[in-house]
Amino acid sequence: MDDVREVQDLFDHAELTADTETLRQLIADDFLSIGPRGFVLDKEQWIHRHGEFSYQSLETSEMDVRRYGDTAVIRDVQRNRATYGDQQVAVKSRVSQVWVHQDGRWRLVAIQFSPLAE
Repeated sequence: MDDVREVQDLFDHAELTADTETLRQLIADDFLSIGPRGFVLDKEQWIHRHGEFSYQSLETSEMDVRRYGDTAVIRDVQRNRATYGDQQVAVKSRVSQVWVHQDGRWRLVAIQFSPLAE
């Protein structure tokens, strides 16, 4: 799968369904996430958060894909409803993701969330 937009859709579906095996394949080993409140998660922390966190819905819009050789930057708006522990959460964020084409496939190396006002 060479198209970064298709890989992004696969990643979003894996997130929605807590498909940790697909996430493990798509996320680079040196991946870092910056959350909406500034916390940082590495690859294993990101994947294991699905033990406490589950999506009920995950929608993206305003997707902008920019390619720079073997690097792609995707920016979009994400609206989700989820459960964290026993709490219901609804979040609207602007998301930036950086993908790098390595060893013949796209790998997610970075993601950052910025909250949007409702």
